[in-house]
Amino acid sequence: MATAFYEPLGDDRYRSTEHTVGPWGPDSQHAGPPSALLARALEQMPASWPGTLTRISIDILGAVPVAELTVRTRTLRPGRNVELVEAEAEAGGRTVLRAQGWRMRAGEVELPAVPAGGPVDPVPEFSTEDKPFFDWGGGYLKAMQWRFVPGTQRGVGKAAVWGRMRFPLVGDEEPTGLQRVLTLADAGSGVSYRLSPQDWLFINTELTVHLAAPPTGEWICMAGTTRLDPSGFGLASTRLFDRNRLVGLGAQSLYVAARS
Repeated sequence: MATAFYEPLGDDRYRSTEHTVGPWGPDSQHAGPPSALLARALEQMPASWPGTLTRISIDILGAVPVAELTVRTRTLRPGRNVELVEAEAEAGGRTVLRAQGWRMRAGEVELPAVPAGGPVDPVPEFSTEDKPFFDWGGGYLKAMQWRFVPGTQRGVGKAAVWGRMRFPLVGDEEPTGLQRVLTLADAGSGVSYRLSPQDWLFINTELTVHLAAPPTGEWICMAGTTRLDPSGFGLASTRLFDRNRLVGLGAQSLYVAARS
């Protein structure tokens, strides 16, 4: 058994392991691990000032094969306090995934206390009971540890689950908080599904994550809601928590159709 989602091969190349396999077939990846791989590439780009990636948008340009990936990065918009950076994953000479991120200069800012009546986002209850994400599927779904928030009902368009990576993302590296969030966030639409996955397609073409705070710890909670429109599309929105606070918001545009 592989000990990570990806094995580094050098020259920005990575071997995708069995832990990346998505639930729909053995030859394509769940988009969570490659999204996190691109987030890692953006985090490791050379920079002239300390900064934080505060927003990442992932465009899924095609099925990501369980194969060797090559990752490339570039700066789209340099700046003294903010910059826009980009990473792409290629497989077989084809770009399959693209990420763009806004990086902001990091610093210490003394903020006033939140006034009474301000936003409050209570952290969902943590569970100690492991449960499978679905009753089927291996690969990615088994490479993650899942604990549904007590009282969660599946299949109604609203649900919450805690998730944790059982393996490092790359080699024996300790994943960063952002990498943990991106590994999970693409599963948001699966958390809060409204239609039977066996009878319906609800495919996300993209994922956007905005951070509200730096994520800490191994466990991330996704509290998701899915809204569908009869014209054939939908929106999955996900609040992201660590054990202490809200750390971000995720959103996915969904293509919706009955399986033929």
